[in-house]
Formats: sequence, structure tokens, C-alpha cells
Amino acid sequence: MSSPTIATSQKKPFSPGFPKLSVLDRYLATQLMLPFSFGVAAFSSIGVSIGALFELIRKITTANLSFEIAVQVFFLQMPLYIFYALPMSMLLSTLILYSRLSTDSELIALRSAGISAYRLVVPTILAGIVVTGMSFAFNEAIVPMANSRGTELLQEALNEGRVNIVSNIVNPVYETVTFPDGTKTQMLTKLFYAQNTNGKEMNGVTILDLSEPGMQVFVAGQRAVWNNEKSFWDIFDGTSYTYSVDGTRREILKFQKAVVNFSRTPLDLANRKKNWEEMTIAELQDLKAIYDKSGNFKESQTTLLRIQQKTATPFVCLVFALVGATLGMRPNRRSGKGASFAISIIIIFGYYLLAFICDAMGNTSVLSPFVAAWLPTIVGLTLGAGLLVKAAR
Repeated sequence: MSSPTIATSQKKPFSPGFPKLSVLDRYLATQLMLPFSFGVAAFSSIGVSIGALFELIRKITTANLSFEIAVQVFFLQMPLYIFYALPMSMLLSTLILYSRLSTDSELIALRSAGISAYRLVVPTILAGIVVTGMSFAFNEAIVPMANSRGTELLQEALNEGRVNIVSNIVNPVYETVTFPDGTKTQMLTKLFYAQNTNGKEMNGVTILDLSEPGMQVFVAGQRAVWNNEKSFWDIFDGTSYTYSVDGTRREILKFQKAVVNFSRTPLDLANRKKNWEEMTIAELQDLKAIYDKSGNFKESQTTLLRIQQKTATPFVCLVFALVGATLGMRPNRRSGKGASFAISIIIIFGYYLLAFICDAMGNTSVLSPFVAAWLPTIVGLTLGAGLLVKAAR
């Protein structure tokens, strides 16, 4: 007799990893790649041509800038315009993709199969999140370094290798003063001015000290060097004037070397004379700490605005991905790539116009730095969500 056959169920072996993408997700992601790549190439080329190429050509012809240096500076400025092109390309690619799906009636077929508009935008939103992360990393790791090096290279070439001199360094110090009636206010207590610096010492130094009530101390020296051991400034070849407001005391003293109690902040500020696009978030935070230490509230708030903008700007990729997809889903769209490109330009112009207005309002303290930086992103996401709800009906 033959032994009975025992049926056994075989379980598939467990394979760790991320869930596999569905056919729909892979299809939409693949269709996004080509227009996205085209958008990055097109927008970055237009941007770098307008923003850098024409100026470099002018310097070659009028300032005798060498062609080799111009080429290096051109490629060092390219990352900034690639960063600008990423959100624009996200908008263009999603508009082209979903417009084509609508024109070819593929959206109607997918919706008839029970796939909602919310499900259709999932791949686009995921792509927007990925590009947002790429944009943030690109703007932190590559753009500041490339911009800074390009600026230094250009300055060295035009200055024929001379040391970069920073002129007119001004550093006011404000402190909280309490009056007899208990009221408090921010008042100027010290003022530091230097004609120029080479990054190590300052020339033509003037210091005004108003910290002692009823007294004014005025120190003028030919040069000043920061003493790390004593944490003071060594002022050389100058004159000190001390007098009281009521005129009862007046002293004039000439000196070859004097020690002045003042923070290192002026030299820190001079060494950080960079455009904010040449600085990382960490560098901007250090700069803000310097402004806070010196009591320069206005510059501190402006720097905080730049920090928030550097954090918020990459999320434009997600905003444009959502807006582009929902606009492209509109039924009965009979438009090609040209119309998608035109719509992209209009949306981009509107978004950055709002960002420019918010930036101006943030600089004038009408809006807080956080609101000024994030308001365009919040408005864009709200608009995209509204368009998605409308498309899903």
C-alpha cells in the first residue's frame, strides 16, 4: 500500500526591506524622470546664463579676467542655479505628466478602475519629499562651499592675488538700562569703528565708551590687535579722551600701546563678510550669536530670517509637486508641453513674488522671521490641498 500523501502549506520566506512599489507607482515615477531632468537642465541653464555668464563675459572684456578663471567661476556658480531649478523642474514635470494622462484619457481609465485622485498623487508627493531632501542637502553641503570658493577665486583674480581687505567695520553694543522710575530701555553703551582690516588686525580704530553714567571715553588708535590671552584689544599709537558730561573732568592721554576692554565681535563680523547664500545654517547661527552678543537686534533678526528661509525653501519642491499634479488632473485639458511650461512660469512667478513680499515684511519686522519664511510654503500647500480636493470630486 502506498503511504498517504500529506498536504503541507509552504510559507514564503521572510524578506526584510521596504514594500515593493506597485505597477502604477513605478509607471508614474518613470514618467516623471524625463521631464524632471529636462526641467533641471533648462531652468539651471537659463538661470546661470542670466545670473552669471553675461557678467563673467563682461569681466573678461573689461576687467581682463582670464578665460580659465571665468570657466572655473562659472562652474562653481552652477550649483546655486541647480538648487533654484529643482522646485521649478518638479512643477514642470508633474504638470507635463498629469496633463498627458488627462489628454490621453488615462486618468479617466484609472478613475473608472476605482483609483482615487488622492491615490494618484501619492507617487508625486513621495517624489516631492525625496527632492525636498535632496534640495536641502544640496543647499547645505555644496552650494555654500561652491559660492564661497567662486567669490574668493573671482576676487583674487581681479585683485591680482592681494589680501582681501574689509572696510568700514562698525559694531554697536546695546545694553538694557534701568531708570530710577523702574522703566527699562535698550541704549547704546559702546561703539567700535575701524577703517579696514586684513582679517588679523584693524586699522584706523575708534572706540566710544558710554557705559559709565555721566562719563564719555573716546579712544582713537592707528591699529588694533586682538589679544587672545587677555581677551582685550591692544590699541597702538593713539590718544584717549575722558571727560564728564558736566565738564568737571577732562583727561587727554597719548599712548603707544593701551588695553581696551571690548569683545572680539568686530573682528568676527569682519571675517564673516559673506553673502548669506555662501553660509550654511550652522554658520548663520554662529553669526546670529555674535549679533546677539553685541546687542544688534536688527541684524540678529535678519540673520534669523535667513536661517528660517534656508530651512523652508527646499519645501518648495513638495509644494510645486502637489500643485503641478492637481492642476494637471483637471479634466478636458488639451494642452501640450508648451502650455505646461507657460503655466509653470506663471506659478513660479506668483510664488516667488509672494516670497519676495514676505521677505521684505520680515526685514521690516512686520512679520516675524518664522512667519515670513514659511508663509509662502504654507500658502502653497493649502492651495495644492484645495486643488486636490476639487480634483477628487
